[in-house]
Amino acid sequence: MDIEQARFNMVEQQIRPWDVLDQDILDLLFVVRREIFVPAPLRELAFVDGVIPLGHGAAMLEPKIEARVLQELHLRSTDTVLEIGTGSGYMAALLGARASHVTTVEIEPALAGTARENLIAAGALNVRVETGDAAQGWPTHAPYDAIVVSGGLPTLPQELVAQLRPGGRLIAFIGEAPVMEATLVKLNADGSQSREVLFETVVPTLRNARGGQRFVF
Repeated sequence: MDIEQARFNMVEQQIRPWDVLDQDILDLLFVVRREIFVPAPLRELAFVDGVIPLGHGAAMLEPKIEARVLQELHLRSTDTVLEIGTGSGYMAALLGARASHVTTVEIEPALAGTARENLIAAGALNVRVETGDAAQGWPTHAPYDAIVVSGGLPTLPQELVAQLRPGGRLIAFIGEAPVMEATLVKLNADGSQSREVLFETVVPTLRNARGGQRFVF
């Protein structure tokens, strides 16, 4: 496989048609090497338009979804970011390339360990991987300028929104299959919230380790 041609095709045939037109983000997709974050037996699938299984019920999201989320967050170089659902670490690496610091939380210890190795290999030194259940947020390092939930949620917990700094942005996939809504939530300076549905999709649902119901990501 010609990796660079496959990467170019991913950007031009999958991502740009999804209204990802920020040239800085398109350029970043050539810098943060997605194949580093794909399990070795599946590396030839690194640039396909689909989810990639990671084991433990986890999966990498489609490249076009990751790029669109990154664009819609409008990250600044001074921002601190929380990601919930680390997976392989690829989304965290993209976030880290745009922000000051990223905390990404993974519930499965084995995945967290692999993500740390991947991020080191990619040179993403401003990303911290922590292990735990962050379905209700991760108040340890709050408040955050941006929060990304890299998996579906039946509803959006207000505890998550409360961990935003005024002016902060949150993107989560809300609902259940067959339709989820990628939703952008902004916390305004006066404490009010604004919401915008960016697009409809279906993504693997975030795992929740807190008693009762479990969601598989």
